[in-house]
Amino acid sequence: MIGYISDNVLLPILDFFYGLVPSYGLAIIALTVVIRLALFPLSAGSIRNARRMRIAQPVMQQRQAEIRSKFANNPSKQQEEMGKLMKEFGSPLAGCLPLLVQMPILFALFATLRGSPFADVPYNINVKVLPADQIAAVETKPFNSASHSIFFTENDHVPVIASLPGGNKLGVGESAQVQLASKTGESIDAIEERIHPSFDLTPQWKITKGDDVVSVGADGTIQALSPGDATVELKLPGLAARSGFLFIKALGQVGFMADGGINWDIATLVAGFGLTLFLSQILSGWGMPANPQQATANRITPVMITGMFLFFPLPAGVLLYMVVANIFQALQTFLLIREPLPDNLQTILDQQLANQTVAASATAVSAERLPFEPKGKR
Repeated sequence: MIGYISDNVLLPILDFFYGLVPSYGLAIIALTVVIRLALFPLSAGSIRNARRMRIAQPVMQQRQAEIRSKFANNPSKQQEEMGKLMKEFGSPLAGCLPLLVQMPILFALFATLRGSPFADVPYNINVKVLPADQIAAVETKPFNSASHSIFFTENDHVPVIASLPGGNKLGVGESAQVQLASKTGESIDAIEERIHPSFDLTPQWKITKGDDVVSVGADGTIQALSPGDATVELKLPGLAARSGFLFIKALGQVGFMADGGINWDIATLVAGFGLTLFLSQILSGWGMPANPQQATANRITPVMITGMFLFFPLPAGVLLYMVVANIFQALQTFLLIREPLPDNLQTILDQQLANQTVAASATAVSAERLPFEPKGKR
């Protein structure tokens, strides 16, 4: 499903924007905005529900405890009253459904930006080598990798599969050649001859596991050397992987550190992600009663996630998407928190804010009083 959405929805949108403005950086921004706009109703529902639950949760917890105590011996009545409570305030789980619905689209968008044309596309082929006297008894079947849409030119991309027609189980001394072809069976050489790529599409071969088990040639021929398990990786270069945008040196660049130095463009994108995430979380609590635990989480969470992405290998194009998506999320949150609340929740919020003001005043007065002074002196 994710591959289908990527190939048939996201890449055509990307092609459209690249046709308008021939810049893959701008195309990423435009694609991100379009997807976020399309998902606006779903994400707005989650933001609204989170805001309402933050207000209603203390009252709901108190009411739930009262219902359990009052109807402890009457489960059916307890369930009925709980249903009425959910109808009055809404369900805490209501905000999860919109998130679940939009997840396939977001995963597809993420996969699209991690693949061609923004990054070199890896295919991993797991090979099992058996002793020569055992391979005859093993039933083999063709091996096909997942397909990836490979850009041959700015406007031509084809889903390409890596396959071993004879299977990925070999006997010692046997060999097999990896074949690259479209879903319809057209070889990559035939595709190149038909389309005439605008850059060098020569595959890069590498053994990532079991270099004593197999060897691989420049033409993709795998030679079985000794029994064991191995993984052969081939990469097809991404058309725009080395294209820059604004301060970004290459959209396909991966990693905070490179060749002993710091990739400052990656560092800037990660810092932008952290700042925009922090802004979005601060906005989500705007106009709400103070919550020390939530405030602490709002400070720590962006730092933890940002620190993780400093060392998590994401291409610069993906980080660009994440920064733009966070900016959009912050703007969406700002607009939604200005919406009027239902009367019952507004009444609860007003009471919570009033109680907070009274508590703050009492704390201030207590702080002004000297330790030895009687409470009634002031």
